[in-house]
Amino acid sequence: MYSRPVLGFHSGGVGECEGCHSVHNSKEGAVVGIGGSSLLKGSDPTSTCLLCHQVNNATGPSTYYVSTPDGEIPAGIPPKQLSPGGDFAWLKKTFTWYPDMVSPLNTSPGERHGHNVVSLDFGYQPDGTNLTAPGGGYPSQSFSCISCHDPHGKYRRNLDGTVTTGGRPIKSSGSFDVSPAPDGQTSVGSYRMLAGSGYAPKGIGGSLAFIYPPPVTLAPLIANRSEATSQTRVAYGSGMSDWCRNCHTGNIHNGVVGFKHPTSGSASGTSTGTLDSVMSAYYNSYVKTGDLTGIQATAYLSLVPFEIGTSSYFVLASILGNAPTKGPDSADGTPSVMCLSCHRAHASGWDRSARWNTKTTQIERNGKYSEEGALYQPYGQGRSEAEALQGYYQLPETKFDPNQQKLCYKCHSTLPQ
Repeated sequence: MYSRPVLGFHSGGVGECEGCHSVHNSKEGAVVGIGGSSLLKGSDPTSTCLLCHQVNNATGPSTYYVSTPDGEIPAGIPPKQLSPGGDFAWLKKTFTWYPDMVSPLNTSPGERHGHNVVSLDFGYQPDGTNLTAPGGGYPSQSFSCISCHDPHGKYRRNLDGTVTTGGRPIKSSGSFDVSPAPDGQTSVGSYRMLAGSGYAPKGIGGSLAFIYPPPVTLAPLIANRSEATSQTRVAYGSGMSDWCRNCHTGNIHNGVVGFKHPTSGSASGTSTGTLDSVMSAYYNSYVKTGDLTGIQATAYLSLVPFEIGTSSYFVLASILGNAPTKGPDSADGTPSVMCLSCHRAHASGWDRSARWNTKTTQIERNGKYSEEGALYQPYGQGRSEAEALQGYYQLPETKFDPNQQKLCYKCHSTLPQ
């Protein structure tokens, strides 16, 4: 494998060995610390990742950071990073509130805000409620960054569209709108170095090895950013829900029992999650509660993304970006709901790593996301206005109705409003 020196440490595959490992506990003649197993610089895989992916005293969201230090998230102050996957520090924010004068104190525990990565050095604890992945057998005690991302970057996208762990050398990242295309001599890395078929981190049994390949997805190069003035669009093509099923094998959203939302993917059976013509038209016309004047050209909402239903990276590159982009269009593929239509991959300010607050009938009340300072907070639910605004990636409250209902309605015209 080779990479371009002007790019970041991850250029589609693995960086230099000494970026993560410390041979003889030293680098360039200096002692680097105690280190962990496998000669890692951190005590464990996530701790090693966060040596680079967490930063102190950041002024705002920036580049490849995905975590905010403990001392920078006191009560009322939100995590700083706004990567599409979310800031893991939301896992350390627990909110309490009284919904009314007769109900008991309600709680939104931090561990319910996302994927609970384990890091001894950075204070991230395993999920104390689910001992294994919901719907699957992956152990919570072993969950880390490398449960999803292949640290050695072996997975590569080839010219014919296949994803393999060997073959042509990886010349660059395959994650971004500016990424080069694979050719007859070289390949590009999988999206975000996500692992694929056959993958199981060291120490995880082969019975838990991945079945599905990485998703067909592209992101804008500048994606960790505020959406106060324009939205960030990651272009999801296909395969995301199946990839999530590598760990959540029980088809927990298969439309069979209870609230089981259908999603796209080959494992979905007859419940494909497809946005049919009626739902697509509604998505394109829906602006906010009581306003159906939208048009397809500017209909996309980053809080309710959808999968295009294509394996064409050319199509994906034409629709991603940091400006208003179009809603579902059958000319691009078969649009569908996928896991990330409702959830963030890392963590969020809301329960279940949701993109919006799904535990209340409204996401705004009287033009505010929060009810900060009020005695009873049935809608703000213990968040400060700053925390709630950050939970919505700084999309201004004025984008929605002053008493905006939940964002399920972006797709569902048949639900009561």
